Amino acid sequence: MKRKKLWQSGLLLAAGVVGLASLNVTSVSAASKSVLNWSELSELQTLDTAASLDTTSSEALRNSYEGLYRLGNNGSVHKGLVKTAKLSKDGLTYTFTLRKNAHWSNGDKVTAKDFVYGWRRAVNPETKAANSQLYDGIKNASEIVKGQKDPKQLGIKAVGNYTLKVTLDRKIPYFKSLVAAPVFYPLDQKAVAKYGKEYGTAANKAVYNGPYTVSGWTGSNQKWTLVKNKHYWDKQHVKLAKVNFQVAKSTSTSYNMFQANQLDETNLSTEQARQMKTTKEFVARKQARLNYLQFNIKNKELANANIRKAVSYAIDRKQLVKRVLGDGTVAAHSFVPKELMVTNGKDFADYAAGKVGTSYNKKQAQAYLKKGLQELGLKQLSLDLLGDDDDTSKKINEFIQSQLEDNLGSKEVTVNVTNINKKSRIARMQSGDFGIVQTGWGADYQDATSFLGLFSADSVYNFGKWDNPSYDKLLAQAKTQSGSKRLATLKQANDTLLADQAVVPLCQPALATLLKDKVTGVAYNTIGQYNFKEAQVK
Repeated sequence: MKRKKLWQSGLLLAAGVVGLASLNVTSVSAASKSVLNWSELSELQTLDTAASLDTTSSEALRNSYEGLYRLGNNGSVHKGLVKTAKLSKDGLTYTFTLRKNAHWSNGDKVTAKDFVYGWRRAVNPETKAANSQLYDGIKNASEIVKGQKDPKQLGIKAVGNYTLKVTLDRKIPYFKSLVAAPVFYPLDQKAVAKYGKEYGTAANKAVYNGPYTVSGWTGSNQKWTLVKNKHYWDKQHVKLAKVNFQVAKSTSTSYNMFQANQLDETNLSTEQARQMKTTKEFVARKQARLNYLQFNIKNKELANANIRKAVSYAIDRKQLVKRVLGDGTVAAHSFVPKELMVTNGKDFADYAAGKVGTSYNKKQAQAYLKKGLQELGLKQLSLDLLGDDDDTSKKINEFIQSQLEDNLGSKEVTVNVTNINKKSRIARMQSGDFGIVQTGWGADYQDATSFLGLFSADSVYNFGKWDNPSYDKLLAQAKTQSGSKRLATLKQANDTLLADQAVVPLCQPALATLLKDKVTGVAYNTIGQYNFKEAQVK
């Protein structure tokens, strides 16, 4: 791919009319007061709570399923299927009384046994659940995930139909926000048995217990609908009949659909955000998310720490957020985003922030490159950079390509960029078929370990196979600590990660959008994205 200058690839608001036709959208009129029309930047991947790896799938699951708790605005956590909750004096046993009026979309009752089944399925190694590591801290979970104990030994027990006991190995201060994640949702065993390995691969191959059911998703198409669930226990507070979703990877396309009243919401590009930020429909949202580069350590060149450091120090993050993004996105100075973990008024991201592994220094980058090439016995370096095919991802990759070739020297370094759809990109990461990949992560719960845990040796998200026993030891120590001692250990882990440049933090993205002013009640949580339970169209 020939390198293009960043400023030659700007989006124009007037463009995109052709894109409208190419989507072949048969839209429900946005004028309907019971229908909301929403845009997504990427495809839905799965409706299996144990298989979700991406933001779009998580958002669909959080609106069509419900667990013990659900997320609301601004990091708030609310009761879901929990009626009452008691915690033992030692902080290791929760006793939950569940609502008796909850049902699955097939009419079955939701009981404590559904939680037991769902949780045991998630930790069972045969399931290969994407987020099974989140169970760490629940009694016997780690050993079960490793195949050392039977899933029946997990610290969860149904006491009758509507009482659930959860036993922990250690105190988990963020427990309520943790179990609001999809991998902790209950499952109807009868439905999972019916569909087998195909459970969640299409809208009609799953059952739901949340505010909405999912309709119209075949497993690969770019449109689907949330339909009000008539069996939902709190359906009186669900005002919408439908939420229609349309994937629009080009924000110029979705903007034109918004203007034509075919969408009630659209994401914005940098140029669009700059032009629209003073309008009454402009909404900028914070995200508990980081965009970063991950290296494949199985690659001989990238296994060299000096080469990894050369890549990191050659990238001017301030220019990235100012010139490429410019929508409220901020440069990353640690591998934990701001406002995720705040302890006694202290933001961990600020506490852990530093220049090592997160700053721009052209001379230092060139020095690292020279040393790395000498160690490898090379004079030139060819790097493969993978990313998604939406507008923003392509622009970030283009910027990175330009930075590396300009600041490290185009004679010494060549960057080959490949942008593909998210599903294919994730598959390539899982199979180790990448060199450097631009990816991102959104927090599952309100703690620094939601990010730092990604690079432990046994993490399923450690796609590049970076392995550092000292790092793993620090994470293990933090599990048994609290207060300032735990903070110091987690900071040391963050420092270790960046000193070896296992990852290149880029930025903490903001979400610039337009939202029709007639839309109210859409809850937004920096962790769980959008919650449409109480959304309305006036």
